[in-house]
Amino acid sequence: MASIQRPASSGSSEGGDPAVDERKRKRMESNRESARRSRMRKQKQLENLTEEASRLQNENARLAQSIKAKEEAYVEMEAANDILKAQTMELADRLRFLNSILEIAEDVGDLSVEIPQIPDLFFNPWQIPHPMMASPDMFLHGTEGLFAS
Repeated sequence: MASIQRPASSGSSEGGDPAVDERKRKRMESNRESARRSRMRKQKQLENLTEEASRLQNENARLAQSIKAKEEAYVEMEAANDILKAQTMELADRLRFLNSILEIAEDVGDLSVEIPQIPDLFFNPWQIPHPMMASPDMFLHGTEGLFAS
């Protein structure tokens, strides 16, 4: 079997067929244009990815800041809630103490005094069937009015 050998082409048009050279030139020009378009596409893709990365980093920073602010607000609310719980316990202890004084006064004398009880719902507000309405002066007066006749 004989193999077909083509002469090595140096890319010049010396002694070659002008139609072949023109096709070669057009193919090289087409390849160059295709490579240029491919580079432009890759460059545009890189720009788009860079913009998206920047946008996502900004959004991530914004979300991190928002989370931090909410965590700080949570800590503040938790501290305020702890204070309110302590005040509630202190008021409940004061009420128990005052109730015991009323019981002693009732036992010693012929006084008939209605002694308020501390409801368990006071310590478990999620079990209250209706919301409690608080007034601004609810705790301002202390024990002043308890013994008024």
